[in-house]
Amino acid sequence: MTIKEIEKSMFAISEEWLAKHREEILEPDLPIIDAHHHLWDRGHRYMLADMLADIDVGHNIVGTVYVQCRSMYREGGDPDLAPVGEVEFANGVAACAASGTYGHVRVCAGIVGFADLFLGERVDRVLEMQMQRGGERFKGVRHNSPWDADQTIKSTPLDYPPRLLMDPAFRAGFSRLERYGLSFDGWLYHPQIAEFADLARTFPGTTMILDHLGAPLGIGVYAGKREQVFAGWKASMQELAQCKNVYVKLGGLGLHIVGLDLDFRHLDKPSTSAELAQAWRPYIETAIELFGPDRCMFESNFPVDKRSYSYHVLWNAFKRLASSYSASEKANLFGGTAKRAYRLKEIT
Repeated sequence: MTIKEIEKSMFAISEEWLAKHREEILEPDLPIIDAHHHLWDRGHRYMLADMLADIDVGHNIVGTVYVQCRSMYREGGDPDLAPVGEVEFANGVAACAASGTYGHVRVCAGIVGFADLFLGERVDRVLEMQMQRGGERFKGVRHNSPWDADQTIKSTPLDYPPRLLMDPAFRAGFSRLERYGLSFDGWLYHPQIAEFADLARTFPGTTMILDHLGAPLGIGVYAGKREQVFAGWKASMQELAQCKNVYVKLGGLGLHIVGLDLDFRHLDKPSTSAELAQAWRPYIETAIELFGPDRCMFESNFPVDKRSYSYHVLWNAFKRLASSYSASEKANLFGGTAKRAYRLKEIT
């Protein structure tokens, strides 16, 4: 199978299934910055119009952060510069949103791209071109590293080597981020959180964001071991929380690798926000307890997580989980933390 064919299967969405459950919007006036989403046209299409259709359900989404997903790379030319095309694309979308033509939401107000950090010092020209083409919206890079000894566990069509974050060649490129004031997003599995923590300790001057709660695995060799996995995940998160340059994204629990089986291939109808909140509470509350609301931010991870729930139900679930927090703590969780971590000047 080609990468496009694998993605079409892996990220399939059933709008008919999602339509089987609708809810009234909770706290409709609460301002929200969606700290993590993608846009693409491969396998299936999810572009600005598709995202705006999801957003336009009643939640007060004021802005979003676009995160790299190998979308709209440049064709031909220097392969090292191919990812610049994604930043150009996202910045073009941001310009459309900022025009007001499509409403008030500042989609792609922050842009996280990709640059091959194994290039070492040579990555500078990639970063500099991305900063030029993305302007103030370009905030940092994501260099994925998900790997597990159980090779049946797949969350992406691409393969990554073990201990990528510990590789001296990778770290040579990573060291260039601080000089440009750029952040780093990490996508990995929970057994790799210790490597992420080591990286954070080694480079305390670089802002680092752990995506999707560090992906506590629940399939393959981890199936049926939820309590054991949770204990190991929590211990790793406790260690990581000591690194004050690290933020955590609360979300991504609709991913199939977590093993909660929330999507249309496992359920006759979508879960309610109350059911989602109950299933996610141990992970969300533990992360907030360890890192504090000022270092945690809610994310949609759309359209990847759209296979498991609709946009309005997702944010209702997050609001249920945050119901016991103060107004200032909610402000951080739903936008303030993302605004600080990504230096979002476009969102007031």
